[in-house]
Amino acid sequence: MSQPRPTAPQNPMRAALAALVGTSIEWYDFYAFATAAAIVFDDVFFPADMPPFLRTLSAFGTFAVGFLLRPLGGIVFGHIGDRVGRKKTLVITLMMMGVASFAIGLLPTYAQVGALAPILLIVLRLIQGIAIGGEWGGAVLVAVENAPKGKATFFGSFAQLGSSVGALLSTGAFSLMNLWGSEAFNSWGWRVPFLASAVLVVIGLVIRLRLEEAPLMDEIKAEQTEQDKLPVVEVFQSAWRTVLTGVFALATATGGYYVVTSFLLAYGTGELRLSESMLLNGLTLAAFLELAVTPGLSWLGDRVGAHKVVVAGLAGVIVLSLPQFLALETGSVALIYASMLGMRLVMSALYGPIAAILAEGFAPRVRYTGISLSYQVCNMIFGGFAPLAAVSLSATAGGHYWPAAAMLMAISAIGIWCTLHLRRLGTAAPAGVTEDQTPDEARVTT
Repeated sequence: MSQPRPTAPQNPMRAALAALVGTSIEWYDFYAFATAAAIVFDDVFFPADMPPFLRTLSAFGTFAVGFLLRPLGGIVFGHIGDRVGRKKTLVITLMMMGVASFAIGLLPTYAQVGALAPILLIVLRLIQGIAIGGEWGGAVLVAVENAPKGKATFFGSFAQLGSSVGALLSTGAFSLMNLWGSEAFNSWGWRVPFLASAVLVVIGLVIRLRLEEAPLMDEIKAEQTEQDKLPVVEVFQSAWRTVLTGVFALATATGGYYVVTSFLLAYGTGELRLSESMLLNGLTLAAFLELAVTPGLSWLGDRVGAHKVVVAGLAGVIVLSLPQFLALETGSVALIYASMLGMRLVMSALYGPIAAILAEGFAPRVRYTGISLSYQVCNMIFGGFAPLAAVSLSATAGGHYWPAAAMLMAISAIGIWCTLHLRRLGTAAPAGVTEDQTPDEARVTT
């Protein structure tokens, strides 16, 4: 075994902020697509004579395909991250996402080039999927592996905060462009959030290129031999139960999120004819709330146990699933906003703590691959197809919301059991760094 590297470990807060900035930009791009798919892509990229239900389903279909390659991104970039380093991997994923998002803003419409328009949209969405597949795991590890003793949950939440910041920036950008009116928004306004991502990507690259590789990576490289199995092979042989349990533990945090955002937008504006601006503003407020409370809930996870916080959040989702959609049916702005804020509050308990929980389940040499597989397979199954399932179930029930609410309650109940089981499968030692150790000495073994 190599000796610990003599240089001082990276500043925990600097690493956490680097994770936050990078994931914020990546998730901004990803959520911009989700928002556009809910409110404009059906008109822009599909024929006008197609039935509205099929156009909505097709738009969400382009959203879903991005999730198909996310596990591949997790495997490819997990391998690079476990073998070469976290920093280099995160630079590549950010560049891929940025180029794809900028290109979406330049795409021709169906009226201009016909079927080529949705084909190009799908290709770029697949590139987005591969990029985001390698992003989350690396950002989490940059924060968690440099965290002080007893604070892995708190510092790990910074990577997940990028989801809140990205959603906030994305929803805010679309709300701003919506002020120009529906005609301007449908013709050119929807493109601006995608084109603006280029500026954010440049900022993110500057920050990530200055990020130092975690000292732990030196020891991992020193222990590598030609006889080592591929990280993905080792994960499937020694920790497949942890991967599988993690997939279902994350179901509400991924798929459930899109039910209460993308599907809610489509249902509210389509079936109930509610104002797009009103709903987008409500989701913007909810993103602000999530950003504000996630660090506190993660800090609480370090004090009382991350698993307890996640289970409490899942129970809250079960309780609020029906009221969320009942409030929409009233048409009351106050009730709608209150339901959005309440749902986002309990869902915030799922995001921050889960990073540290998953990191404890895998050895450092395969940790990037392990947590990426759990997260991205979950996103492929639940994140990509939850809006499609919600739309289809709603249509089958005559346009009613209750099947979507029932689905959300069911996956949350399963998530409670899996989160508790994940605790038993995880390692006994935390993934962070003790006050007297370098990251090299704080390695977690399975």
